[in-house]
This record gives sequence, C-alpha cells and structure tokens, in this order.
Amino acid sequence: MGLKLSKEDFDACLAQMSADYDIYAPVRMAGGNPFSDTDCIRYGKIESIEEVVFEEKSNYSYKEVLLPLSETLFYFTENQVKEADGKEKGGIIFLRSCDLHAVKRMDDIYLENGFEDYYYKRLREKVKFVLMGCKESFKNCFCVSMNTNACSDYDLAVEPAEDGYLLDCKADAWQDIFTATGEPTAYEPSCVKENSVKVSIPDSLTAEVAKSEMWREYDGRCVNCGRCNFACPTCTCFTMQDIFYTDNGKAGERRRVQASCMVDGFTDVAGGGCYRSKNGDRMRFKVLHKVLDYKQRFGYHMCVGCGRCDDICPEYISFSGIVNKLDQAMTEVETDE
Repeated sequence: MGLKLSKEDFDACLAQMSADYDIYAPVRMAGGNPFSDTDCIRYGKIESIEEVVFEEKSNYSYKEVLLPLSETLFYFTENQVKEADGKEKGGIIFLRSCDLHAVKRMDDIYLENGFEDYYYKRLREKVKFVLMGCKESFKNCFCVSMNTNACSDYDLAVEPAEDGYLLDCKADAWQDIFTATGEPTAYEPSCVKENSVKVSIPDSLTAEVAKSEMWREYDGRCVNCGRCNFACPTCTCFTMQDIFYTDNGKAGERRRVQASCMVDGFTDVAGGGCYRSKNGDRMRFKVLHKVLDYKQRFGYHMCVGCGRCDDICPEYISFSGIVNKLDQAMTEVETDE
C-alpha cells in the first residue's frame, strides 16, 4: 500500500527529516556545468520536493555525494596527524533505479574488495536512498539490457502524480512522518520496460578481445578528456594529493580526489613509463572493466546502462555501440588465431 501527499505535506515531511539528514537530489543548476557555463542537472541539497528534477536524466550521478570530488582525509603538521571529521548528519539521496544498482557496485569496490575503506564506510552507513520512479526511458539509456531498470532495495520510493506525489515508504523510522498526512492509495514504483538502445554482451567474451584492431579506432577519436568517467555512477578511481599551506610549508592536508583512467598521467610510473599511452588502449581498459573482469570477480556487470557516458562525450563515442561490436571483434580474433 502506498501513499499520496500534496506538495505542501511532502515539504513538511522533508523539513522534519532535515533535522537528521542532509537531503540531496538532482537539481537544475544555472551555469553549473563544469565544462561550460551552460545549465546542468546535478546533485545538490534540497528543501522542497519541487526542486527535484523528475522529468530529465541528471548529467551527473549521485556519486558526487557518496564519493566527493575532493575529500580531505586528514590534516598534518611536522609531528601530528589529525583525522578529518566525518559529517554530523546522515544523508538522503534521491536517485533512479540504475543509480541504486550502481550503489551496490560502489559498495563492492570499497567494502567487499579485500578490505573496507574507512572513509567510504563511515559516510555510507549514514545514507538512505529514495527511488525516483522512471515512467519511460531517457535518451541513450540501456538499463533493461543490464537488468537495472527495476529495484526494490530502497528506503522510500516517490514520483510525481496529479496534484501531489505518490510514495512507498519502507523505512520504519519514517513511517509515522508520512502516514500522518498521507492518503492511502495503491502504488508501485514505475520502471522502464523497454529502451530504444539495446546492448548484447557476448557470453563467450574473454580477455582475448583486447587483441582486436577495433580499439585502434579510438586512438584518434577519443580526446582523453575523462568526462565519461566523471559522469559514470560506477567509476571509482581516485588519486591522492598532499596540499601544503602557504603560510606554513610544514603543515597541510591529504585529499582523496576523483580521477580518470582515460586522462594523461593516470598510468604513469616511476622512471617515465606509461602502461596505456594510446587512447584506444585506455578505451579498451575501461570497456572491459565494465563488461568483463568486474563480472568475473563479482558475478554481474559493472555497467548499469545509465547512458551518461554517451550523453557527455564531446566526440559522440557511444559506449553501448562499442559493447555491441565485441561479438564481431571476438570472432575476428578467434579467426586470426
């Protein structure tokens, strides 16, 4: 059984929840695009349900909340180290089914990958998720092919309706907040049934496809800007930066900063070496990580089919298009051998 709330009642519920949580959702930011002064839909704090953009796909994912672009881990002086304080409040994140599936991928990397990342864990434990129902597919989405179009592992589900909002609350701590003003009604979160873009990942795919000549196409097409990585909800790479304060060169802070496997310098090593200097080799690494070796480790694909990499690429390179070439590439490699 679901509930229906008016905009005013929903905002009153958000106000109660904001005492314990910072609430994040995709919002329209004027001039907020990091690559230009154009408008952008990305995650920010909200106070009203009307601020949430339901009718369009966000340019960037929830990742900017759960894995900050730049995060101070600790401060240091000559003889002392102080851990940076964690957030006092918990977090509530509005996100779509594909992104909610992406959270599981991020948990695998940071919590189930041989050790638990302390800084990620302390933030993750205080976060709850609100599923945004998707009534229809957006451009470049292929979530149905990746089996991420529906999800039931949420604390709250919500979507706009006539004269209000429909919701399903699973979090016990929030039941009284919403039932106090909500009108009971039948509600199941909407999910996409079909995408115009379809992807087929070969069951026979192996690392041998790395030998294919298909990757050479991207030596020239890709400009190694890294946009695809920063927009992707499952890319988790980071680098470390030690920042020394100008007023005291012996004190500073260490920051974890999001990084990209597609940009220059990512695979540089001591002595001047570089493991993947060609853009095609970087594309090969990224694609096979998403649809091959991650599955070999965890049992399912890393990519969730949100299509943001296709949306944001300045060279119109289609990730879904590359994946659909893998079957032919495997056949060519096997024939050559």
